[in-house]
Amino acid sequence: MANLNQNFIKHKIGLLNLATELGNVSKACKMMGLSRDTFYRYQHAVEDGGVEALFDSNRHKPNPKNRVAEAIESAVIAYATEQPAHGQVRTSNELRLRGVFISASGVRSIWLRHDLASFKQRLQALEKQVAEQQTILSEAQVAALERKQDNDVVHGEIDTAHPGYLGLQDTFYVGTIKGVGRIYQQTFVDTYSKVAFAKLYTTKTPITAADLHNDQVLPFFAEQKMGMLRILTDCGTEYCGKAETHDYQLYLAINEIEHTKTKVRHPQTNGICERFHKTILQEFYQVTFRRKLYQSLDELQTDLDAWLDTTTASVRIKGKCAAAGHRCKLC
Repeated sequence: MANLNQNFIKHKIGLLNLATELGNVSKACKMMGLSRDTFYRYQHAVEDGGVEALFDSNRHKPNPKNRVAEAIESAVIAYATEQPAHGQVRTSNELRLRGVFISASGVRSIWLRHDLASFKQRLQALEKQVAEQQTILSEAQVAALERKQDNDVVHGEIDTAHPGYLGLQDTFYVGTIKGVGRIYQQTFVDTYSKVAFAKLYTTKTPITAADLHNDQVLPFFAEQKMGMLRILTDCGTEYCGKAETHDYQLYLAINEIEHTKTKVRHPQTNGICERFHKTILQEFYQVTFRRKLYQSLDELQTDLDAWLDTTTASVRIKGKCAAAGHRCKLC
């Protein structure tokens, strides 16, 4: 803002100086694209208060007389954290029922002054209030905070606290090998430690999705004396279906793992897996397929395991496993 004000002042002083150099106010105003009234207003301001007067006249000075009463403003601010999901129109209507009369535009003006204009900002204010005052949340406030948590996951803002807190799983199509057929890779990445697992299959089914956990993921975490709390996947048929008949859903239920699904057409939610797929494609598959002809799936799996165990990925993803003593396949 300071730089913006300085540019305006230079522009005003430039007009005055140009008029002095040319000795013609009309010509200077025409060259600068300003009116003569503007020139004389600047000139009188400098004569009365110096250059600082130009700066003062440029700044926006709020008029307190145009604002609502403090009691009404306090009521609007309090309602913003009481019902953070309500918009400006509903807030205005609900406050009218309580005897607080303010228009929807007036509500928004108050929100803008106090950084409460968006749903996210009002939730942040609510979280701050709870942390400072240890207040008991209402059902509406709890629902709003839960909605924020779901939206954060949908838009890729993943909250992770420890290894096993949240794992990401995705299916990656590798390609087709003559004599073998289509090859799919089931990928798992722990969001905290960034430990990754990848296993190849010739089909994309709920059984293969569950097999990765049964064969590699859960045994690894069991060795570390840890469990898995939650899995995030897309809405592919290998991950989603009727809970009572879907093999993947049944496997997660038996192992008491919560299943969260990404929003449709939002691949960035599973961005860690997507980035790992790009790395493994560029650094392993594209290289190894140029060097070697594979005759079986097991042969390719052996080389994939060797790459995972020995290769340091060129793109680091903020891994924390080294400090924790875990075997990380990404960092």
